[in-house]
Amino acid sequence: MAICDTELIRAWTQVLTLSKLKAGDAVTVLTSDHTHPQTLRCAITAATMMGACVSRLDLPPINGEKALSRDTLAYLGTTPLTGNRAAIAALKASDLVLDLMTLLFSPEQHEILSTGTRILLAVEPPEVLTRLVPTMEDYHRVQAAVALLKGKREMHVTSAAGTDLHLPLGEYPITAEYGFVDQPGRWDHWPSGFAFTWPNEGGAHGRIVLAKGDVLLPQKSYVGERISLTVQNGFVTAIDGDAEAELLREYIESFEDPEAYAISHVGWGLQKRAYWSTLGLYDREATLGMDARAVSGNFLFSLGPNNEAGGSRTTACHIDIPMRRCNVFVDGLQVVADGKVVESLMQSGTAAAPQASPKERVHA
Repeated sequence: MAICDTELIRAWTQVLTLSKLKAGDAVTVLTSDHTHPQTLRCAITAATMMGACVSRLDLPPINGEKALSRDTLAYLGTTPLTGNRAAIAALKASDLVLDLMTLLFSPEQHEILSTGTRILLAVEPPEVLTRLVPTMEDYHRVQAAVALLKGKREMHVTSAAGTDLHLPLGEYPITAEYGFVDQPGRWDHWPSGFAFTWPNEGGAHGRIVLAKGDVLLPQKSYVGERISLTVQNGFVTAIDGDAEAELLREYIESFEDPEAYAISHVGWGLQKRAYWSTLGLYDREATLGMDARAVSGNFLFSLGPNNEAGGSRTTACHIDIPMRRCNVFVDGLQVVADGKVVESLMQSGTAAAPQASPKERVHA
């Protein structure tokens, strides 16, 4: 069901307020051919009403001839900013960039953020943005999860379907996504609501078993049959199953890049207002599938690049796979139990010293 401009302007105003937008701030709205016109219109209206000096920077899309999907995360090669020094200078001069184009996994984004410019990505349909407008409760839940990850040495993930994955931690930073940008040089994504990190280089090992109802992105499809992934030395070395496994293998092989098989970011969802079922209710070209990425209690892992965390992998292939009904442990402390967040831990200041639970000892 469509959202009226009034509701979306109200949502934008809340996000911009949480992002500490002030009168007189320079705001640049970054757009391309696929930018949603209502999102653009309401973003400009809200920022202008709050007294910002608003500009729009529209750039032509690229990589369309290389990608196998129209999803903006389906091919992460060069961006419309690559080599465009004038556009980069304009964004660096901005206090806040509203990214309605999708500028992810790029050196240009890092360069802009390094100047203190804040970047907020918002490309989901207006009705999704409005339903999942961020709150301070989201912020506190995510920060509690970040505290649980700080200083930890291993994430261990199991499931009744057969997943038994070990992820040594410590080499890479922890990322908090709560939907607004309240600090200089911060990037975030509206909507979101999860915490994640990257496993130590070459350290991930074990098995991932995708079960019915898990999600493949950017395929934007629910898994309908068992797919088993063998993980050794940080890479997926085998993808076993029937037709869906074959399709997944073919997709990754199309990039002709061994780095596409690397385990990338890992973490769990915390957004209570997100739902597994929504992916089946939208046209595939209308959404990035952020409900599935952020839904409370998922285990989300990805394959592909790690340059967002300061690593060297810049493969154009990026696959996010949210999984249901997993158990997630950090240094023996269970934070997700059979797809449900351990809510007693998801409050700021409640991160306790890890204790190996009986269930963890069984799975170890």
